[in-house]
Parts: sequence; structure tokens; C-alpha cells
Amino acid sequence: MVAVITGASRGIGLELARQMAARNSRVLGTHRGAVPADLPGVDWHPLDVASPESHAALSQHLDGTAVDLLVCNAGIYLDKFENLAEGYPPAMWAEMFETNVTGVFLSVQSLLPQLQQSGHGKIVIISSQMASHTRAPGRSYIYRASKAAVLNLGRNLATDLEGLGIAVGIYHPGWVQTDMGGPTASLTPAEAASGLMDRFEALSLKTTGCFETWDGHAHPY
Repeated sequence: MVAVITGASRGIGLELARQMAARNSRVLGTHRGAVPADLPGVDWHPLDVASPESHAALSQHLDGTAVDLLVCNAGIYLDKFENLAEGYPPAMWAEMFETNVTGVFLSVQSLLPQLQQSGHGKIVIISSQMASHTRAPGRSYIYRASKAAVLNLGRNLATDLEGLGIAVGIYHPGWVQTDMGGPTASLTPAEAASGLMDRFEALSLKTTGCFETWDGHAHPY
């Protein structure tokens, strides 16, 4: 299996790359900034998910390669400590949506030929339970809105890509001990990645458009 994982240089993405490579998949992990440390079985490639030119370079690098799995994992959470009275500047809205939503769309669009070449390609989008309308405790407005938008994007991509034989799944990875989740989170990256990989394996055209938790439960939209 050939898998592309965006934002694979740390956190959940890094652990997904590690575990997939250990299962003898060919993994292309993307990174922004410094080249990550060597990881057996992982081929690193630079990618700024918000840059069309960067996507074009990756697509060219993979020209003629069938991609079986695209994991849209790259994301940022910049507004955790913003306050309503004077926070959430417009530039922050633009940057987070550019990465968390447009970046996913560009990833899918640029690698669609490679996914079609696979014959059974799958796209998975790492969203969050914070995307659901059932969870509205306040704050983190930009992050919540961006994850709700990418959930909607994934659902609509599932409709359009079903006829091409490409399944799309959207997943809440759990509260994970990463830079984003913090050290008090309930799951280790290894636990979250293992559960997510089970979800990816189970994803099919019968379940395309699903929004599920890392451990296999349907999540309300």
C-alpha cells in the first residue's frame, strides 16, 4: 500500500507514519520546515498545504504512482487562548482556514489522479469532535468553525468521489497527548494512531462519508 500523510512530522501524523511503515506500507510523509529525523520506511517530502505550488510539486513527484490512501492530517490550532473581547483577529481566521480547510481540498485535488490510478483509493480527513454542532461549550471559535467546514467538505467529497470508486472518511482522533492536545490528554499518539488505522482499513464505499471516532463509534454531525 502507498500512503500519503500530510503533517506527518509530529504528533498523530508522525505516529501514523511510524505504524504504517511498520506494517510494510510505503509511506510518503509531508512536512513543513526542517526535515524530520529518519524513520524507516518513510519517504519525506516538503509540503505547505496552503500553497498550490507546493501541492503541484508533490503531485509531480508522484506522477505515475498509484496512491492507495491519502491522510489529510495537517492542521493548526492558533486560537486556544484567544478572548472574545479583543482576540480572534481576521488574519488568524484566514490562516487557520487556509490550512485546515483549503489545505485539505488542495491535497485531494492535487492527488486525485494518483488516487484514481489506485483503483481503490481512500481519503481520510482528521477532523475533530469540535466540528459537531452537538458540542458548543464556547471559545476556540476559529478552530471549531474550520473543523466544521472540513467535515462538510469531506461529506460532499464523499458524494462526488463515490462514482470514481474513492471512499472518504472523516475522523475524530480523540484527545491525544500532542503539542495540540497537551500532556494531560487521555490518549497517547500510539493509541490514537492504532485505532485510526483500524478505521482506515474498515473504510469502504459502503461507509463513505462517515464521521467516526478513533475507536469506531459514529459521531453526530
